Amino acid sequence: MKSVYNFVVTPIGERYNNKKKVGDSELILNTEIFNHQYVNRLAKVISTPIIGGTNIKVGDEVIVHHNVFRRWHNMNHVEKNSRSYFDESTYIIGEDQIFLYKRDNEWKVPKGYCFVKPLKAKDKFNTKEERPLIGIVKYSDGTVEKGDLVGFKPRIEYEFIIDGERLYRILSNLITIKYEYQGDEEEYNPSWAKSS
Repeated sequence: MKSVYNFVVTPIGERYNNKKKVGDSELILNTEIFNHQYVNRLAKVISTPIIGGTNIKVGDEVIVHHNVFRRWHNMNHVEKNSRSYFDESTYIIGEDQIFLYKRDNEWKVPKGYCFVKPLKAKDKFNTKEERPLIGIVKYSDGTVEKGDLVGFKPRIEYEFIIDGERLYRILSNLITIKYEYQGDEEEYNPSWAKSS
């Protein structure tokens, strides 16, 4: 199956990531279908668009938008699939719904974005655990270098858990400054992210 302008993907695992194994038992973390935090975002590319160039190839693992596999209720409280749904193992999505792709065990970012790891707050009077609007570039499209310490505009952080790390997806053109390392920077990753 091929699409003219879109990617065809299949979920890796189930549609929702709302179960944890605890000893010999299985714990259900969430039963709501509308909560985006428990929707699976990991997929495998089945086919790429016929028209248009892309670096993403068939067989790549991709991180997709949380609405791709999610179910929802319409105004009449009838349960529906997302508009990407074709069947339980096939979804048709646009390139703008792919946030990361993995090839040869390495995550790569589509053009225009980067992923930033937040830093632990060092101000003892701060009530928050992480420093606002600053982080270390973890994955980059090449606009900024991996490992750069950068600042970014407020209210643009889009949170992801990638391989047990909490990261923010940032538009590369909204990175406002590159800082010099002071030597006391410490990456911040909450314990709940590691268990995801």
